[in-house]
Amino acid sequence: NVISFLLFLSPVPTFIKIWKDKTVMQFKPDPYVVTALNCAVWVFYGMPFVHPDSLLVVTINGIGLVIELIYVTIFFIYAEWQKRRKILVFLVVELIILGIIIFITLTFLFGTKARSMLVGIVAVVMNIAMYTSPLTVMRRVISTKSVKFMPFYLSLANFANGCIWFAYAFLKFDVYILIPNGLGALSGAIQLLLYAKYYKTTNWDDDGKPSEIEIPRNPTA
Repeated sequence: NVISFLLFLSPVPTFIKIWKDKTVMQFKPDPYVVTALNCAVWVFYGMPFVHPDSLLVVTINGIGLVIELIYVTIFFIYAEWQKRRKILVFLVVELIILGIIIFITLTFLFGTKARSMLVGIVAVVMNIAMYTSPLTVMRRVISTKSVKFMPFYLSLANFANGCIWFAYAFLKFDVYILIPNGLGALSGAIQLLLYAKYYKTTNWDDDGKPSEIEIPRNPTA
């Protein structure tokens, strides 16, 4: 939970810059909006009537949900109307998706085993989809031979986060936490290997634009 909490706080420098400059520049709201939905699904997964004894999952994702909503709010305040409209559309769609998941789970499924399976599968699919995002960043690193816009500490935190939740999943053998965290640890390891390979070829004095695609911060994946 401590590692996941630090991972949630990793975008703080970005939003301090947005707040000071009064503009969102070239950054996109997508990672924060998607992560908010991901946290909401994991909070529901950890409820006693869905998957009992999941206090750690509920607490960190509840905290993460609040943090991500704060990020989204700041982004909404300083974004132009086109990006604001995109955020609103995303949030409405996410509320509908979450509402459908909750309705189906509580109306048609009885017992924690069946409920855990449905919500767990949805959460795993979402996490796997989120872990395809860094592939674009990795491809850019390979093509430019530069890791300037792939932060080392974020990659390291993603790797540590994936490993420790992977270990946690083995303790109770929770396959729905095990699968995405295994992929998360693998993704983080690849990022660290790329960082080691291309660190010396990186031009740190280059003032290129920051990458618009950010590595997702996923506390349970």
